[in-house]
Amino acid sequence: MKKITILTIAMPLIWCSCDKTNKKDMAITYPEIKKTDTTDVYFNTEIKDPYRWLEDDRSEETTQWVKAENKVTFDYLEQIPFRQQLKKRLENLWNYEKLSSPFKEGDYTYYFKNDGLQDQSVLYRKNDEGEEEIFLDPNTFSEDGTISLGGVHFTRDGSLAAYSISEGGSDWRKVIVMDAASKEIIEDTLTDIKFSGVSWKGREGFYYSSYDKPEGSELSAKTDQHKLYYHKLGTPQNEDLLIFGGTPEQKHRYVGGGVTEDERYLVISAANSTSGSKLFIQDLQAPESGLIPVVNHEDSDSYILDNKGSTLYIATNLDAPNQKVVTTDASDPTPENWKDLIPETENVLSISTGGGFLFTKYMIDAVSKVYQYDYEGNKIREIELPGIGTASGFGGKEEQKTLYYSFTNYNTPAHIYSYDVDSGDSKLYWKPDIDFNPDDYISEQVFYNSKDGTRVPMIITYKKGTELNGKNPTILYGYGGFNISLQPSFSTTNAIWLEQGGIYAVPNLRGGGEYGKKWHIAGTKLQKQNVFDDFIAAAEYLIDNKYTSSEYLAIRGGSNGGLLVGATMTQRPDLMQVALPAVGVLDMLRYHKFTAGAGWAYDYGTSEDSEGMFKYLLGYSPLHNVKENTEYPATLISTADHDDRVVPAHSFKFAATLQEKQTGNNPVLIRIETDAGHGAGTPISKTIEQTADIFGFTLYQMGYKELPNPEVEKEEVTP
Repeated sequence: MKKITILTIAMPLIWCSCDKTNKKDMAITYPEIKKTDTTDVYFNTEIKDPYRWLEDDRSEETTQWVKAENKVTFDYLEQIPFRQQLKKRLENLWNYEKLSSPFKEGDYTYYFKNDGLQDQSVLYRKNDEGEEEIFLDPNTFSEDGTISLGGVHFTRDGSLAAYSISEGGSDWRKVIVMDAASKEIIEDTLTDIKFSGVSWKGREGFYYSSYDKPEGSELSAKTDQHKLYYHKLGTPQNEDLLIFGGTPEQKHRYVGGGVTEDERYLVISAANSTSGSKLFIQDLQAPESGLIPVVNHEDSDSYILDNKGSTLYIATNLDAPNQKVVTTDASDPTPENWKDLIPETENVLSISTGGGFLFTKYMIDAVSKVYQYDYEGNKIREIELPGIGTASGFGGKEEQKTLYYSFTNYNTPAHIYSYDVDSGDSKLYWKPDIDFNPDDYISEQVFYNSKDGTRVPMIITYKKGTELNGKNPTILYGYGGFNISLQPSFSTTNAIWLEQGGIYAVPNLRGGGEYGKKWHIAGTKLQKQNVFDDFIAAAEYLIDNKYTSSEYLAIRGGSNGGLLVGATMTQRPDLMQVALPAVGVLDMLRYHKFTAGAGWAYDYGTSEDSEGMFKYLLGYSPLHNVKENTEYPATLISTADHDDRVVPAHSFKFAATLQEKQTGNNPVLIRIETDAGHGAGTPISKTIEQTADIFGFTLYQMGYKELPNPEVEKEEVTP
């Protein structure tokens, strides 16, 4: 078999004249691509970066390469015989009404609803008489559904709303202000807002955060000084008041600000990484007092839950890795004056407020347990949940007596329940009418030992009666980073995988937050390899226990999970048949040079920190560990041209390198979505197409010529 030839001189993109055929007898001709002699020096070590030019997202050469790669990819995918069957079944399965938990604003109850296949969910509202009307329909923002609603923020009385929109999936937002009663836009649109909520101060104006517009590409250029502004209604944005940031003393990558529910205090958080932040308050009744430090260092995470007069209620992991709740007086709010209200336990805590109570949500081996407390720290009751899974919600305004929460797990679509805060009674408020029977499936939690003996939990979901014979198509999904916990949650896309007799397995890797800060730290910086070892051990458990085998195993993850997949497939290419890295962080030597990537250094460290850190990153960086004369698994890389969280250059360079060095017949493809970003706001139609492509590719590489369960075509899509 001929090896793809890579030119080493600059020239326009052309097609390679040689064929590369995979084991499914489907010919692939990869685009020819130039290589340059770009070299960086780290601590006297030279590192070549021949595809550096693909980092320029504004160049015509990059544009042409993207078009050429997409042509190769879609030409291949279109030949998969059951791709359209999968898409049709996904449309059928997705075509059911979806509802969010309702929330009260002014005289109306608001909720999001999707009739079935609408690209974006619609914000509805009802008055006290139960009359329903559309408040905001993001499907009208653009013809192709690529402009999405980012968030909606109301004044305390519900009379005004500021909503943000994202164009093409970008993290950059525009904010539009409207009169809630008439639904009329009342002033010019605010632009260039990023990583920000909106917090009203009365009806006069609101706080928001943003960066200065970067030089160069706004989709990839570095942004590292976040600022908090106050916008007064009726004034131009260029007159907005800078509240925090913009000075060397106040330079932070992430700044957020908002007012307490009673609008007594402005609360500001300031951080340079995704973990650890400073915390300040300002008494808006005495603005001349200035900012008062609550926590003046970035060694912990603390935020203000609520206040009763000058008493502040703070959630914190300072000296409490699993988090606790403390109180203090706003006149002298620093940690030495804190008093424990709800002490730390052995389980990870998150807290919400509503109806005049505190709701503590504990995570026990990644599943939920919820308790209700009063503001004196007295436990009122444990809330009886519908089963074993994930509960979310229990938030609302102080005067609300009815709150809402949702409950889900891997084989149960989210149901919404109402909760009476006085009696503790839960009632089913809404359940989905979906063509999927949860009773046909089982989710079981197992524990396995990682390479160093650490005990790791994993939930495995599959159809009842599945024979554990090592031949079941299996997706192993992981994340393992940034203190993010993977709790059981239903996914319509995964439902079709289960329908096909597939197994879906999710381990709770170190680097996540399932067991608190210690679990997170154990998967960061010079301990990052623990995460990959945990994932590899999960795959080995599935194989050893005959759930699947290497020939039927696919590994999948996105963003930090894309790094996980990239590192695992380059370290153990023999372990899986298919690799599915999505929007991944794949160049660990340069990730911190794009957008807000430098803020991820808490988890990763950077190649500039020290020689030891550089060598450690180099040792697992997926881009730098693709080797010659190695057969890697069949790989479908996915990214998007408007991803300004993890810039697509990571995926571009990784794909080019894999295509250059791959040995054997397994295909290496990259699917580049246009007018889409890191994932949030992606139209349903695009999500269905992406899923059909990914699952179709995966099953085809496992040797299937037709779907394992061809009855997916049994129903037509209803209009």
